[in-house]
Formats: sequence, C-alpha cells, structure tokens
Amino acid sequence: MGLSQADLRQEDVRVPVPGGDTLYMRRIRSARALAAGTSPLPPVLMVHGMMSNGRVFYSDSGKGLGPYLARHGFDVFVADLRGKGQSLPRIHPGSRHGQTEMIRDDVPSLHEAILRLTAARQVHWVAHSWGGVVLNSALLRRPALIPEVASLVHFAVKRSVAVRNVHKAIEIDLMWNVVLRGVSRSVGYLPARQLRFGSDNETNKTHLQIKRWAKAAGPWVDSDDGFDYAAAAQQHRLPPALYFAAQNDPCRGHRHDVRRFRAESGAHESRVHVLSRRTGYAHDYDHISLLTHPDAEREHFQLALAWLRGQHDQVRDHG
Repeated sequence: MGLSQADLRQEDVRVPVPGGDTLYMRRIRSARALAAGTSPLPPVLMVHGMMSNGRVFYSDSGKGLGPYLARHGFDVFVADLRGKGQSLPRIHPGSRHGQTEMIRDDVPSLHEAILRLTAARQVHWVAHSWGGVVLNSALLRRPALIPEVASLVHFAVKRSVAVRNVHKAIEIDLMWNVVLRGVSRSVGYLPARQLRFGSDNETNKTHLQIKRWAKAAGPWVDSDDGFDYAAAAQQHRLPPALYFAAQNDPCRGHRHDVRRFRAESGAHESRVHVLSRRTGYAHDYDHISLLTHPDAEREHFQLALAWLRGQHDQVRDHG
C-alpha cells in the first residue's frame, strides 16, 4: 500500500482477566484505515512465545510483522501474555499462574476484547514459537471459538522436541530442563531476562508445564485438570493454518518438529513452509530472524499476507 511509518497509529489496550491481572495489547492501524472506520478485513491477534513478549512483532518506529500487516489494511492487536511486557503485574516469585491460565482464560479474553472493539465477526490469529501451542490449545479446549477464527499463521511453532543434535542437548536437555529448572525452583520464577536467556521472564508453573509438554513423548494433556488436547484435535477441525519453519532453527522450532505439531493438531487445511536458501530465499532464517530480519518483509511476510487474505494457493507446502 506504500504507507510510511508516519501513517501508522499505535495505541494501548488493557484487558482484565480472572485473578485480577491485566493483559496488554498494542493496537496498530494505518491512518487511512482509521479514517475509513470499520475495516472489511478481519482484525489480527498476535501472540508471542515463551521467555518473550509482543515486541518480537513490532517496534515503535514501525518495523516488524505487526506494522507490515497494518500498512496493508489490517487492524492489528499485539498481545503481551500474563506478566510479560506491559501486562500487569509483572512476573515475580509469588506469581502462581501458568500455561493453563493462558490457554483457558487469557487467549479467549483477548479474542473477545478484539471482537468488542472492532465489531468484527472473526479474528486472524498469528503466533511465534510456543505462542502457537497456546493458540491451538485454546481452540481445542474451547471449540466454540473455531468459527470465529478466520485463519492461523504460525512462525516456528512446535510443541515437543524430537530432533536430536548438539543444540538440543545443550539448549533443551541441559539448560532448559536442568539448569533453568533449578533456578526457577530456587528463585520462585524463571528470571530469563536477567539471565539473558530470553527477553522476558516466566513463572515457575509455566516453566514446569512447558518442560513436560516439550518432551519427545510427552502427552498433550493439561497438568491442572487432565484436559486431553490430543484427543480434542481428533474431534475438531482447526481453521486454515500456515506453519513457517526456519532452516537454521536446530531445536527451538526445527522443521521436523513443526511438521509433527501440524500433524498432531488434527486434520485441517494447512501448509508447512520452510524458509531456506534451498527453497528460494536469500537466507537460512533462524528462530528469531524469520520475524526480525530486514529482508523478511520483502521475502516471506507477503506469504503471511496472502494467507490472511485467503489466498492459500499462493503458499507452497514443504511438508
């Protein structure tokens, strides 16, 4: 659409959730779309991964996937999950919420807030890394939301890690499962930001729940109430989903694990698209650069845009 960064309008949205916490969303729109009123395009909810926050999708200066989609006419809402980014209160040793609360309470609350603010009937959901596990799980746990989600776009999303390599041995088996688990137990939460292991912190409960799910043979079952997401995936059909995988992502979102997550999410229209030199891109993207590299906008963001517009046949399946 040729809009400049100055044509973007960014504002704050606060969403209360059960337990007294408040979630934050950054709303990003183009001035042109704002002047036109209600957009004919469904709005977009963007959810970050673990040890992260919504900043992976945008910057104040207008860089990132969020502003890119806004410049193309979408009303974009970038969320900070509970305790992350500008959500309040921030994670501290007394924080007791975890992954269950994100799936059961937070995602539906964000979705419903967007419907109220926009008067839309559907919302697109976009995620990075573990955020995609949270989103798929939220739909399977609350299938009444499925008709209200126009499509899914996942960047480097996997649930369990089955690949075996030195990166997995160090980053997952040693650091995540042993070292950081010990820190989380002793401190009362995972201070990933202070340890420079991530851009935001996690609660002890979230860390433990993810550790259990990330095991290669770990069941996709909620540890709080036993809800079986894998069984639900065989009963419900998710919205059309595009799964991006980065070639240079050895364990946090390896393409084989992305394919496994696509398969265990049940039968649904989907593509797994690998970002690599071999598939025609300028770079072998990694777990973060597939969203933050300066070339992402001209290379593969346009495929995400096509998917959100319903042009699914424009995306090749490397599955």
